[in-house]
Amino acid sequence: MNGTGLAGRTQIRRLTLFDVTGVVSRCRDFTAAALDDWGWSPTADAADAALVDDVLLLVSEVVTNACLHAGGPRELVLRHMDDRVRVEVTDASPVPPRRRPRAPALPGGHGLMLLDRLAARWGSAPVGAGKAVWFEVTLPGRGRS
Repeated sequence: MNGTGLAGRTQIRRLTLFDVTGVVSRCRDFTAAALDDWGWSPTADAADAALVDDVLLLVSEVVTNACLHAGGPRELVLRHMDDRVRVEVTDASPVPPRRRPRAPALPGGHGLMLLDRLAARWGSAPVGAGKAVWFEVTLPGRGRS
């Protein structure tokens, strides 16, 4: 990934959401454009392309979970920091995400496993009467914590 000129600064992008129709693709497109602006280019090399794909997959999972379990997302917030991107999806439900027992071969119920596998960190926090589910992805070569 190329330098972005953002060293020591955080850039924030927000997308307010009102409807679940097409919301997953809107959030993916919004995220892809922001990542490209920040120099997270899927064309640079294989590691970069895989990382962008991971972020977009996780956005899809978190937004889909908000649609399925929380009445739909209210806002998508992207925060670009020196070595990582943080994605936050807010919804109106105060219920935090929880793992559901699932057999790996069955469809559905794998979103939190993907967060465990692909995100450097993730969690949820109360926001007003609802919550934000968030995850962070670290730039290649910076390691996971």
